[in-house]
Amino acid sequence: MIGAAAAQLEEYFGGTRNTFELPLATAGTPLQERVWAALRTLPYGRTTTYGRIAAELGMGPGAARAVGTANARNPISIVVPCHRVVGAGGSLTGYAGGLDAKRWLLTHEARIAGDALDLGDA
Repeated sequence: MIGAAAAQLEEYFGGTRNTFELPLATAGTPLQERVWAALRTLPYGRTTTYGRIAAELGMGPGAARAVGTANARNPISIVVPCHRVVGAGGSLTGYAGGLDAKRWLLTHEARIAGDALDLGDA
């Protein structure tokens, strides 16, 4: 299992993999599990916002903060792509690995996918 994860991460960083095929076992609250499931549906090379995820999960107004908290507790970064979630207007916001790492991951994916990246924080 660790060997498969290492191989798939190497392929991801090498630009030849954009989805992961690994069995995942997370142990979060029901809200965290819902948010992490939503993160796994985010397309490679694209971003979404905390508010958009909250709306897609049918949460009320102001739930973006709860989504952000659940996102921050994601135990399997990159495989569960929490780096693809940005602030309103595309601003680059928190990431456990640091904002430089988040920017690198988003830039890497956009380059491989052939898309432009606008983080709205320049």
